Amino acid sequence: MIRKAVPEDLDQVADIYEAILDQEEATGHHWTNWQRGVYPCRATAEKALKAGTLYVEEEGGHILGCANLNQVQPNEYAAIPWTIPAKPREVLVIHTLCIHPDAAGGGLGRRFVAYAEGLAVGLGCKAMRLDTYEGNAPAAAFYPKLGYRLAGSTEFFFEGFIRETLICFEKDLRSLS
Repeated sequence: MIRKAVPEDLDQVADIYEAILDQEEATGHHWTNWQRGVYPCRATAEKALKAGTLYVEEEGGHILGCANLNQVQPNEYAAIPWTIPAKPREVLVIHTLCIHPDAAGGGLGRRFVAYAEGLAVGLGCKAMRLDTYEGNAPAAAFYPKLGYRLAGSTEFFFEGFIRETLICFEKDLRSLS
């Protein structure tokens, strides 16, 4: 079940971030370009929880996935040639969608994206947008399968601590309303 997070979920959300970083270190595949203790971390989840935009996938009392779903578009989005005309209030953005490595491949990511799209339609949004690290091959392959279009890439000064190139995707929601 996907739902808004509550304070009691924060430890498990932070554990998901750590599990992903642990897996990257163990396999040598650094898809995320995240930095342990900097981003994402418990403070990242706390900020989204306080804003009311942290969502979790819970099954059997365990948090298996999480995402920050809001209408905050990074300043760098202005450099992307978006094709879906939408005012800021007509865009929902998926930030930091994470599935615990032990639960990956079971369709949770697809369900989370579908949930986000339903939330967006309910808010009257015309477009979904998201970004991911340019080296994140799994995400770059995942989103197009769900109808997302690669809109472009640009350098981001991500969270004010790292310069990196992120690729951006969009999906037209007008046909879903």
